[in-house]
Amino acid sequence: MPHASRTIRRLAFWSIPLAFGVMGLKFVAWYVTGSIALYSDALESIVNVIAALAAFVAIGYAQKPADLGHPYGHHKAEYFSAVLEGVLIVVAALLIVNEAIGGLLAPKRIEAPGLGLAVNAAAAVLNGVWAAVLLRFGRRHRSPALQADGHHILSDVVTSVGVIAGLGLALALDQPRLDPLLALIVACNVLWQGSKVISSSIGGLMDRAIDPGDEQRIHDIIKAEADGAIEAHDIRTRMAGRVSFVEFHLVVDGSMTVEQSHDICDRLESALKQAVAGVQVIIHVEPGHKAKDEGVVLS
Repeated sequence: MPHASRTIRRLAFWSIPLAFGVMGLKFVAWYVTGSIALYSDALESIVNVIAALAAFVAIGYAQKPADLGHPYGHHKAEYFSAVLEGVLIVVAALLIVNEAIGGLLAPKRIEAPGLGLAVNAAAAVLNGVWAAVLLRFGRRHRSPALQADGHHILSDVVTSVGVIAGLGLALALDQPRLDPLLALIVACNVLWQGSKVISSSIGGLMDRAIDPGDEQRIHDIIKAEADGAIEAHDIRTRMAGRVSFVEFHLVVDGSMTVEQSHDICDRLESALKQAVAGVQVIIHVEPGHKAKDEGVVLS
């Protein structure tokens, strides 16, 4: 876990200078062309910079150890960053819509298109590579902030590719109105990406259960490793950033000693931690008469 924490924080830090660099390239592309679509793409990059800063701060806070005021840790801080990023994506889309409507009412011809499109393409390549890195490590280490940042940057790549293709078409057909029209299409895609980021993050804040695959693995491990116990019931899970919490009641024979039941719990906890990364386990031991019909029979 310490290695994973360092990796996540390092990636979050390098997102900041990269976001500034990509933003600079996109504003250069807009400056030399005057394209509304390129300007809209550059506006979204401002959001990328703010989101990268917010993600870095949130990840640092989320990695703080548990304390008296937060006995379960600070892991959910990453979700707040992800929600903020989703909101900022939506704000960027609305800014793009505003610029596009103005361009439709008063279309302008694009200047120096070759240079502007080349600069924007370079920014898109940088973003694409970095988005792939963030998504890969975000999924591996279960970091909501990194994944949200990766999805946001990926939506930016889609935006840039669409802008480049659309502007090429507008130039080929000599239709200046295609420039702002393209910006509107881009805004719709950005809105969709933002809504997905917000929905996923709110699910984490609402203590959503862990992935069905991991949940089934937990049930299988309890069945396989609880030799000596009678039954397990009220198995509940929740996610909090990179940490998963598993809680259940373990029914044992009433005549079993505390030490014997404790050994079973230790064995279960060890097996669960090996199978599910970042899991924390709480087991409540109960005597035989507490068994439930809907519980998982173990013997």
